[in-house]
Amino acid sequence: MLDENLPTFQFKQSSENPLSSIVYFSQNGSEPAPEYVFKRADPSNPAARRKYAVALTDPFAPDVVYAEVVVEPEWSQPTLSAAEVRAQQQNGATSLAPQPMIPDNFTIYLYNPDQAVSVKYNPGSLTKSDSWEFEMLTQSFKMPSNSQLDRQTQNGSPVADFRPRIMFRWKKEGRKDMSCFNIGKSVGKHKSKEPDITVALFKQGRATAVTVYEPNLQRIDMEDRKGLDIVLVLGAEVIRDLYLASDKRPDLFNVGASGPLPTLTSKRKNSRPSPPPAGPTMAGALGPSAPQAGPVMSTANLAASSSARPGAAAIDAETERLKAMVEREEKEQQAAKQREDRERERRDLEEQKRIKLMLEEEEKQKRRREAEIAKETERLRKLYGTEGQDLGTGRPPAQQQQQQKPHPNFAPPPKRPTSVGPGTGPFHSATLNNLFAGRPSGPPPQQGQSGSSRPGRTKPSQGPYLSGANPAAAVSGFFSGLRKDDKKLDKKRSMQW
Repeated sequence: MLDENLPTFQFKQSSENPLSSIVYFSQNGSEPAPEYVFKRADPSNPAARRKYAVALTDPFAPDVVYAEVVVEPEWSQPTLSAAEVRAQQQNGATSLAPQPMIPDNFTIYLYNPDQAVSVKYNPGSLTKSDSWEFEMLTQSFKMPSNSQLDRQTQNGSPVADFRPRIMFRWKKEGRKDMSCFNIGKSVGKHKSKEPDITVALFKQGRATAVTVYEPNLQRIDMEDRKGLDIVLVLGAEVIRDLYLASDKRPDLFNVGASGPLPTLTSKRKNSRPSPPPAGPTMAGALGPSAPQAGPVMSTANLAASSSARPGAAAIDAETERLKAMVEREEKEQQAAKQREDRERERRDLEEQKRIKLMLEEEEKQKRRREAEIAKETERLRKLYGTEGQDLGTGRPPAQQQQQQKPHPNFAPPPKRPTSVGPGTGPFHSATLNNLFAGRPSGPPPQQGQSGSSRPGRTKPSQGPYLSGANPAAAVSGFFSGLRKDDKKLDKKRSMQW
């Protein structure tokens, strides 16, 4: 028991009737009391032959039926292998009994108020377990009405039932247990407004029990709560019988009620007298009786050998046929493999040829583009010419231009005598005075090496700019600076042109 405070329904086999089980109800630690009686159909009843029929009735009024389930399966003939067919022929069995095919759904019929609840089986897979889904009406009781039209509608079946329903799902937990959930209302294809709510738990052991999780029932909007309890109890037991423990009840569909059916173990009746069994020979007193029993045993042995020879021959023929079939399949596989290899080689060759052609085409296009570029270049050269557009040679370096450009040859300054008279002009040099006055500058008059002064000229007084031991040094430095400026000007002029 999961919790003694929760409503729990326990199944216990009845000691009076083997086809009935009493369902006891307990809650909040109370003593179990009979609530329902789970009944199975009587196999001796012709109406129950080849059917699975169960019902929940009242424990004190057996005629009051709360709900019932009737399942009539489809029947199929079992398929046998060649060895099983030969064994069946040797044993003398005529045919096999048909096997029932358990359907994927069944219907629970509730009474007062009437409602049909269809339970659909969803097989599981590697990632999910088996499940069983069913729906119930939120409003099952019909409102009383004085209208004759409403009474006719209530008595007759409606054309289309659009009343709201609530979906539940039994989900397999382990090998024998199950859990029932209330599925949330679907909003989209793969979404739901609310998560699944646990409603009931089914435990199978020495005593089968269904525990209802009552706190979650307050969240379910349903009128017929007792109908939900009946569907949970009866549905869980039917699922256990049909899908979880069907091997425990070999005669689940009441097949054996109409008499024994032929099976593989039944043997064909033989009118021929059977030979006496050969007992162990303990003494030589049984020697005279041996010639009389000899012909009977030899005849039986001959009959057995004659009946066994066709079987052995058939087995040998079947073996040879299987060997030939295996060899043929191996040859076909080898041939198919060879064809695949040849096809793969052919595809490889075609791919190589295609790649080679593609590379050649790319090379041709490249050469064609280069030829077009060269042709366009030649056309532009002929159209515009190349004079004055020597783009290949750059500007010569500045040092080379300076070397190539002729420089003006200035006469070196005359040697300054030791004593120089005053000259006419603002400068101390006669050359500068001549240039300032606009006279042509000529070579200075030759002076003697004795250092004597020119006649008619007196030695001027030394000013503040020519003071020192060597007054000509300042003049020579000034002109040397002028020469450098001239060079700089010439260099700049050569760079511009």
